[in-house]
Amino acid sequence: MEWINHLQTELGDEIVFTDATTRLAYSFDATPNYQAMPDAVVAPRSTEDVQTILRLCHTHRVPVIPRGSATNLAGGTTPLAGGLVMDFRHMDQILEIDEKNLTVTVEPGCITGHLIEAVEARGLFYPPDPSSMKISTIGGNISENSGGLRGLKYGVTADYVLALEAVLPNGELLKTGGKLAKNVAGYDLTRLLVGSEGTLAVITKATLKLIPLPKTKRTMLAHFSDLDGAARTVSRIIESRIIPATLEFMDKKTIEVVEAYANIGLPTDVGALLLLEQDGPKEIVRRDIEAMHAICLAEGASLVEVARDELHAETLRYARRTALSALARLRPTTILEDATVPRSEIAEMVRRIEAIGRKYEIEIATFGHAGDGNLHPTVATDARDHEEMERVEAAFADIFAAALDLGGTITGEHGVGVMKAPYLEWKLGAAGIGVMKGIKLAFDPHGIMNPQKMFAKAAKKRLVQGGGV
Repeated sequence: MEWINHLQTELGDEIVFTDATTRLAYSFDATPNYQAMPDAVVAPRSTEDVQTILRLCHTHRVPVIPRGSATNLAGGTTPLAGGLVMDFRHMDQILEIDEKNLTVTVEPGCITGHLIEAVEARGLFYPPDPSSMKISTIGGNISENSGGLRGLKYGVTADYVLALEAVLPNGELLKTGGKLAKNVAGYDLTRLLVGSEGTLAVITKATLKLIPLPKTKRTMLAHFSDLDGAARTVSRIIESRIIPATLEFMDKKTIEVVEAYANIGLPTDVGALLLLEQDGPKEIVRRDIEAMHAICLAEGASLVEVARDELHAETLRYARRTALSALARLRPTTILEDATVPRSEIAEMVRRIEAIGRKYEIEIATFGHAGDGNLHPTVATDARDHEEMERVEAAFADIFAAALDLGGTITGEHGVGVMKAPYLEWKLGAAGIGVMKGIKLAFDPHGIMNPQKMFAKAAKKRLVQGGGV
């Protein structure tokens, strides 16, 4: 292809790859059942390289799919229209830790866990902690507006992005925000790019907010015989004006699978577990842990296990963080989704998920961030069984409809990508989709940025939910 020859001439074979093996490796992400071959893969080493690539792609109308570590769970980094996958493995540096302004500036390929370790070594704290943080990149986190276990207390990625450097589809450089506590000059383009899933521009640098590292942290695990007791506990804790650093939930099926996988002593005869953590000044942490301990017992917890030390605490956290890995062992294909409801509706949402599983004759395990209502219904299936996959897809459509019926949304942190594109209009309505398409057109008039994602599919017909499913 002419455009590939031009790229190779401009950038060289160390940046541009067209061999079949490399292209195959970049034809899919962590989302089951979505795969397409790109025409080429590029691994830029600088912002200038990215500008060169986008200018050429803009001229030749070549699709561009920015990609980090491909932990995406909505098909957002699959090259469905062919074109060019842009990999940021060479642009992975921490450029500056600014202790005077409490900021860190990084390239998009920087691994989230590496960033967290680097700033904590300075006594500083970057709170967003997606479960994939040991391999996911900051650029990917920004593109998806990733959350994590600490989201209840500390918020999500968008709450920490102060400034961005990005390259527009025509190769022009855009700089937004700054190391500022206040900035209302014009539209907030920084927030617009966060969560845009690579559909508007390519992020090449990010300045992130840091906060002081909490002095103390304590962890505990509460056992409940039924789901309602766990849900009541979540509501009571928040009503008591306690905002835990972590408030996580696992249902019975998830507990059983995690224990079989990790063998760490989890009880398999309970209906639900809550993982609770608090951090901050020592006296406040002690007070909040004691208060949450009492609330758990008052709401029917059969046992509340407070971590003896950091090693014990890490074991308790591991139980939650390993949920997806454990479930992935059950069948050849694992589909992990996310839907968010108000905290007060968690128990009802899990009941509806269980009913949907019975309706479609599939087994659904549910875990997630109980503190912010973000649940992860997960199905172990087999993509080769087309009849079962149809039932799984129908079940997730019902789950999204149930979440909306309860005042929630179709995704809390995984993004829309291609997987949820048919359902986005259920949440935003036709007017919202129209506004998004107008923004997309302004940034990307030729439609080269991550095509066939977000709102590219026609909306599915939504069944109106009633008091149950």
